[in-house]
Amino acid sequence: MIYRRIDHEKLNRLHDFIFMLNKESENGSVIVVEGKRDVRALTKAGFNGNLSVFNHFRGVSDFVDTHSSTKKKIILLFDMDRTGKHLTRKLLSQLQYRGGNVSLLYKKKLAGIDNGKIRHVEDLSSYAPYLSGITGSRPDLYFYT
Repeated sequence: MIYRRIDHEKLNRLHDFIFMLNKESENGSVIVVEGKRDVRALTKAGFNGNLSVFNHFRGVSDFVDTHSSTKKKIILLFDMDRTGKHLTRKLLSQLQYRGGNVSLLYKKKLAGIDNGKIRHVEDLSSYAPYLSGITGSRPDLYFYT
């Protein structure tokens, strides 16, 4: 059996990150992720707000047309890989050109939590048991705070 050392400071920062994302969603912000695995990972980690999945649109133009008319804050939470950086750059320029309120703060915060080791949003699923309150390896044991 492999035992993994849990860094409680890192878990606290991840918990605060998810809490802040939930607050942003409650305030009406649009949180955008790349695909369904990102949605699944954030949900497992404790996010309970609404997400906009980029892959559900027909490309950058369709996404920008849909979201540029809203005056809500748009939080781009794409991966830190080549595709994610490319999409972030394109969407940022297109949305800012149309006067959109775009934020990359949470993408930077996620990268800073583990000194850049969390490069994909779906990496959060490995921390989900510790963030959601599951104890040990038994998913049927939950504790409530």
